[in-house]
Parts: sequence; C-alpha cells; structure tokens
Amino acid sequence: MNHLDPQRHVRGESQYLDDVPVQQGTLYAAVFESPLAHGVLHGLDVTAALAAPGVVRVLTAADIPGTNQIGGIVPDEPLLAEGHVHFRGQPVALILARSEAQALAARALITADITPLPIITDPRQAAALGELIVPPRTFKLGDSAAAFATCAHVFEGVAESGGQEHLYIETQGAYAFPTEMGGVRMISSTQGPTAVQRHTAVVLGLGMHQVEVDVTRLGGGFGGKEDQATPWGALAALGAFVTRKPVKLVLDRHADMRMTGKRHPYSSDFKIGLDADLKIVAYEATFYQNAGAAADLSPAVMERTLFHATNAYFIPNVTATAFSCRTNLPPNTAFRGFGGPQGMFVIEAAIAKAAEELGVPAADIQRRNLLREGDQFSYRQRTEGCHAEQAWDTAATLYDLAGLRAEVDAFNKANKLKKKGLAVMPICFGISFTKTPMNQTRALVHIYSDGSVGISTGAVEMGQGVNTKIAQVAARTLGISINRIKIETTNTTRVANTSPSAASATADLNGKATEMACAALRERLLRHASTAYTLNYEGLEIRDEQVLAAGIPADTNWEKLVSSAFWQRVALTENAHYATPGLHFDPVVNQGQPFAYHVYGTALTTVTVDCLRGTYTVDALRIAHDFGQSFNEVIDRGQIEGGAVQGIGWMTLEEVAYSAEGRLLSNSLNSYKIPDLYAAPAVLDVHFLDTPGHPNAVLRSKAVGEPPLMYGIGAYFALRDAVRAFRPGTALPFVAPMTPERVLLGLYPEFVMASKILAD
Repeated sequence: MNHLDPQRHVRGESQYLDDVPVQQGTLYAAVFESPLAHGVLHGLDVTAALAAPGVVRVLTAADIPGTNQIGGIVPDEPLLAEGHVHFRGQPVALILARSEAQALAARALITADITPLPIITDPRQAAALGELIVPPRTFKLGDSAAAFATCAHVFEGVAESGGQEHLYIETQGAYAFPTEMGGVRMISSTQGPTAVQRHTAVVLGLGMHQVEVDVTRLGGGFGGKEDQATPWGALAALGAFVTRKPVKLVLDRHADMRMTGKRHPYSSDFKIGLDADLKIVAYEATFYQNAGAAADLSPAVMERTLFHATNAYFIPNVTATAFSCRTNLPPNTAFRGFGGPQGMFVIEAAIAKAAEELGVPAADIQRRNLLREGDQFSYRQRTEGCHAEQAWDTAATLYDLAGLRAEVDAFNKANKLKKKGLAVMPICFGISFTKTPMNQTRALVHIYSDGSVGISTGAVEMGQGVNTKIAQVAARTLGISINRIKIETTNTTRVANTSPSAASATADLNGKATEMACAALRERLLRHASTAYTLNYEGLEIRDEQVLAAGIPADTNWEKLVSSAFWQRVALTENAHYATPGLHFDPVVNQGQPFAYHVYGTALTTVTVDCLRGTYTVDALRIAHDFGQSFNEVIDRGQIEGGAVQGIGWMTLEEVAYSAEGRLLSNSLNSYKIPDLYAAPAVLDVHFLDTPGHPNAVLRSKAVGEPPLMYGIGAYFALRDAVRAFRPGTALPFVAPMTPERVLLGLYPEFVMASKILAD
C-alpha cells in the first residue's frame, strides 16, 4: 500500500472545492481590487454595478459587522480596504450576483477615487525609509567582529534571491453557507482551517463556535494557503452572513497570481572569514526581506531565515540580522522552506565567493565545515543525531564525487561551446513550528461496532500523502487492515484549535496524536479481551486482525472483539492530544531549542550549458537523504523528487517580476516559467541514508516536506560553475534565478558593458 488517493484522482472521483454541488440560491462573488499600488481611497462609485443584471449586493468595509482585520502576527491587514490602498490587487469591494459572469461584469462597472501616493517595491529602499513590518532581529554566536581580525581570508558580497509563485493547481477559494442561529459554515481551500475560522469570526463579530470550516483536500498548497486562504474564506462568509444565502468565491488563475503573495524575495549582504585551513571562523549576514504591504507571515519567515542562516555548517562566530521591509506589493507569505532557503542561498554564495577568490573548489570549504555531533547553532540549540558528514560522505562515495569532477573537467577541456558544471549542496533543516505553542494537535478516533474506523485530525491533505501516513499509523497500531480505516475531512468542529498543515510537522504532530489515540483504544480492547475471553493480558496483541495470546491465535478476531466490547459498553472512541516535548525558544534573546530534530542530506548536481545560446540542462541530481526510518518510501521519495525540482525551478527558471508601479509583469504562464518534464533532471536518484530516525518523528520516520527544496540551490551553483568554465575569472553577481538570459550575460559580460554604454 503506497498512497490512498491516486486512483480517485485519475478517475476524477476526488472532490475539491469547485466540485461541490452548488446549492439552490447560491450567489457568486467577485472581488473589486485596487488598481493602484498605493494611495488614499476617497470612495467608490458602485451605482452602475448595483444596477447591473443579477447583482444582489456590493459589500464594502462599511458592511463588515465585526472588525475589519485579518492580520495574524501583526494586525495590519484589513479584509476590505478603507482609507488607503497599499498594493495592486488589494480587495476593496465584494460583488454578489446570481451568476459568476454577472458578478464579473458588474465588477468592471465600479470606479474608485484614489489619490496616488509614492510606491516602494525595493526592500532596501523600504528599510532606508524606516518602513519595517516589525523591528529587526539578530541571532548571534561568539564575537564575529573580533573574529574577523584573526582570519587569514575575508570576503564580502551581495546575494539576491527572487520570489516564487506557488502555482497550486487549485486556486484560492471558499464556499460559505449560513447556518441556524446566525452562524456560518464554509468549505475552504486552506492549509489552516483554524486560522480561517478565527479571522472570519472576528470579521463577523461572532464566537469561533459559530464558524465551521471544513476541508476535504487541497489541489496543492506549498504554503500559499497557510495564511492567504483567509481573505477568500472571510469574504465568502461575509457575503453569506449578510445575505443569508450560500456564497461561492473561487479566483481564476490570473486573479490568483495577481492578488496573492509569493515566496519572499531577499536582498542580502554577507561577510565571511576563513583561517589558513579553510575553516570558517566568522560569518555576518544582513537580510532585507521584501514582505509586501502587510505582515502576513513575514516575521515568522524572517525568523526562519535566521535559524538557517548557516545551513549545515558549524561557524563559531555568527552575527545574522534580518529586516522585514514593507513595500507596496501583495503581502508575501509562506512557501516551502519558509525563509530557510533564502538564508541558505546566502551562506552558499559566501562560500562560493571565498572559493572563487582563493582558487579552490567550494566543496573543499563545505566539507571542512560541516556540522558534527554537539555543535551549537546561533540560537544555542546543539546538534543531536547529526548526520551532516554521513550524508556528504555517502553521496561522495556512492555517486563518485571525485569521478564526476574529473568527468566535468575532461568534458570542458574537450568542448568549446558546451560546458558542464558541478555543485554539492548539503542541507540541515529544523523540524517544528518555531513558535512553540503551535506544536500541538489532537486526533479523534472512532471504532464503529462493525470494526471499521474513522479518524479526524488537524492534518490537511494537499497531495503530500499525510492521510495515507495517518491511516498507516492507525492500522499498524491497531493491528488491522488499512482498508477498514477512513480519514475524515479536516473540520474545526471535530478537531479544534489546530495549527496549519505546514512546517513539515503535519505528519509528526497528527500521526503522533493518532498513534496515542489508537494505542489507548488497543489497550482498552485487549483489557476487555482478557476479561471476556479469560486470557492473560500479558502477551495479548492484535496482529492482522487476529487476537493473539502469547503469539497463539485466540478464539476471537478484530470484528468479534469490537462487537463484544460494544455490547459490554466499552468506550470505542478516543480523543488524544499531542504536544512535541522539549521545545522552548525565547524570542527576546533569540535562544532556546525550537526544533524537535534536524534533517540532513547532500545533493550532487551536474548541468550542461550551451555557451552559444545560454540555454542549459540539468543532467543529474543525486541525493543522499536522511529519512530516518521511513515507513512509506514511495511517498517519501516522491516528496524528495518534487521538492528538489521545485527548488530547481526557484533557482533557475521562476522569475517573479513587478513594474516600478507595483504591477505584476509575470502574470501568466506565458511570462512565468515553471519546471516541466524537460526542465527536470534527466537523472534523479535518491538514496535513503541508514539513520535511526528520531523519537519525536512519527514511527521514527523523519519529515520530508520542506528539506528537499533546498537541494535545488545546487543547480544555481552548478550553472555558475559551468559559466566560469567558459569564462574563467569572470565576476558573476550572486543573483537568482539563474535564467537562460542571466547565463547568457554571464557568458558574454561585454554585452552588459555595451548595453550600459548605449544606455548612457
């Protein structure tokens, strides 16, 4: 048994939000969005829209019965703009009509009176003007300023990493229904049902108990529906609450791309110091995060950047400072890796800079500085079960790193207009929500009298296979077939106060809670069996649906045991609460133990560049990864492959572009390129490291959601290696993504100079 969903997917049986049968009387919603990136909003003229065919209501901020605020970490984001607009695409009004076409037609009839204000799109400019979401944060270990004076080599530079469009297959949306006693029930395409519930309750002026959110599955999320599903759920609920009719709101692809935030772009400065033996003695980094117009999750993303600023390396003297900068772009948000990849890119750029200046392979510096057992991070947690060196050495031996380097060098000597490049990318990624209270969840397990089992948790299935893993945990713990188990929809009424499905923690948290609930039920049933069938409790177990006493089949099985327990009034329902033990972090001093454990791995990436055209192929991506004790290798391998290719896309193809006026230029799949079959590595090999796992991981199987994305960073540095093979000594800026255009300019820097002369 590999995965529960694929058969339903390919048959078209899986139900997503837009597949829900439409109730009679449903109204369709369209959002009127700000046409300017920044300005004073004096008013709206909705007269023509109200008179348009099929239009029932046009709602503005004045129609919100509760508080016009959906900001989570910082209350700086109104549901509907009032007084000011802060980015193009900001929701200003909600049109409700009897058909989607009528709602969209009426939207075009609304006009807004807006006085333009200055527009900021650059995070460094925002920082200079004091436009910060929150005060800057600094993680510090040792004394970097003093340590630089002792270094044999010191290098400085700038690294720029771009945004990334989530491009989930299913766009943002919600379907809301009025309920008795003035409440609202909704189906939402969200990774965070409780967040949608909480903010909707605030907007409507209700208690959370009057707002029910239900999620069957998502057609992808990647972090884009962790916080940014909230406005669409709240808007649909507002329409249903005001009109007392069902309201459906589903964004089309262009609106989704235009109105939602992306992965945070970063502009960063670095300074790195090494001794004569290439040991990194000191490191400083300053990160300027482009947060967009509102906080969203930016402060937490910024914090995660600081947590992973040194990647898989031990550096005794570190000063890392981050600024979350407010600009007039859609609020940027969570994306797979949650700020970690941006921090890792900068340290890898610093190492590459040092290697290029010293004329040594970057791998020599990387390997010499890998984390070891007991090493300390800048936030004071120490490594426990560190497999950084094991991952590197396994990859280097298994895939013959020395041989690959020799092959690349030989190819480059023999070819003038094609060059190969090679890069090694080690990773270390912490698993847990870094806000400690978020590391908790619950599982509600029912055993029905016929022996079938229903399980509700806070986990949201979005293609990552978490429902399959939870079902496996239950089947293994209860000793029954997985065919008896149904994973219910994620619902705020059945399982309340949940954390979002994010941070690579979903399977661990919800799987552990499920394991606890099932273990309690199993023990209860075995206690009953010892009494009902006069068996010695010691040595009783359930295996393959058979009750065994000291390994010998007893005169009962799963179905009989459950039925007997029911008739004897034994409780067949259990609600378990799991909170990850040992976690603590003080954000005032930026110290503690924020992570349950770390995941390690190493990837070798080889590329070939056409030095005439600037085009390239990723020839191979070979990975040695720390899965712990995987109990579903097919799902885990799929997560590694998908995450790595998504990382390659971020580093090579996917360029988010805005105009100086804050208009999204990469606004369609014609102008925004994601990896396809031809962009994926021709060879993608994944090796499962032999590691014991961790007790905080469900069944000791480590999290696999986010760590593999960082392997894609290696593609950037492999391309850089190939370009420098064609143009030795060329000073390439550290700017990602490394698109074919940037490769071409790196191959022929005189074109850059000529264009500047012509421009002048």
